[in-house]
Amino acid sequence: MNPKITKIEIITRPNKFNELKQALNDIGVQGMTVTQVLGCGVQKGATKKYRGVDYTPELLPKIKVETVVSEVPVELVVETAKKALYTGEIGDGKIFIYGVSNVIRIRNGDEGVTALNNKE
Repeated sequence: MNPKITKIEIITRPNKFNELKQALNDIGVQGMTVTQVLGCGVQKGATKKYRGVDYTPELLPKIKVETVVSEVPVELVVETAKKALYTGEIGDGKIFIYGVSNVIRIRNGDEGVTALNNKE
């Protein structure tokens, strides 16, 4: 039986990234891809002032962290991320969870969980 492979995508505030990265490393998450993105959710962009005039930016800077896990339980990753990112305010972010059908390491053709492991 093939172990389950899951992709977890976390979108949150840029200033919480180091906290999240450390928390994920502490539970054994081996790799991640990080992208600076723009977006808005419930808050639709917070109202700000520019030269004394109120304006609402359409999109706010966010950070997107993507990781794929098989050995670390998905629930542990989610709980760890929630603890690291929680402020109780609008804009804390979202976590998306996807099933992955296969992973292939380009360098040597390893597939599945073997392609995720950093053991040579």
